[in-house]
Amino acid sequence: MFRVRTVLYPTDFSSYSNHAYLHAVALAENLGAAITIVYVATPDQAGRLDFWKGQLEQIRPANRNIPVSHVLLEGDPGSEIVRFADETGIELIVMGTHGRTGVERLLTGSVAEQVLRGAPCSVMCVKLPKGQREPDRPLIASDHSS
Repeated sequence: MFRVRTVLYPTDFSSYSNHAYLHAVALAENLGAAITIVYVATPDQAGRLDFWKGQLEQIRPANRNIPVSHVLLEGDPGSEIVRFADETGIELIVMGTHGRTGVERLLTGSVAEQVLRGAPCSVMCVKLPKGQREPDRPLIASDHSS
C-alpha cells in the first residue's frame, strides 16, 4: 500500500507557492504525514542565507500536530529539490507553478517542470485558480536587494 510519511513543500515565497502550501498542509493533515518545507537559495543569494532561513522558519502549519521541518538548500532550485527528495525518501512533493506556456516558458524555464521530470516520487503541481491574479507582493515578506 502507498503510504505518505512526508510531504515536501518547496517554496519561493511567491503567491503561487503560498497557494500550494494550503494543499500541502491539508494533505499532510489528512494523511497523518509530516511536512518538510524547503527553500533553495540561488548562488546570487549566498550572502543572504540568514535572511532566507528566517523567512523559511516563519512558515508553520496552524495545526501543531503536524510535524514540520525546515531545510535551506543552495544551488539550482529544480536540481536541489529533486536531489533532496531522492536522498531523503520523500513520497510526495506539493509545489506551486506559475502556469506559463509557450514562448514565456521556453525563455524562463520551469522549476516545476524540472521537478516533475526528475522527481523520484509523485509531484502535485498547484496553480492559482483561473481568473485569480497574483497579488502585487508576496504574502511572506522578502527582500531581494543585496
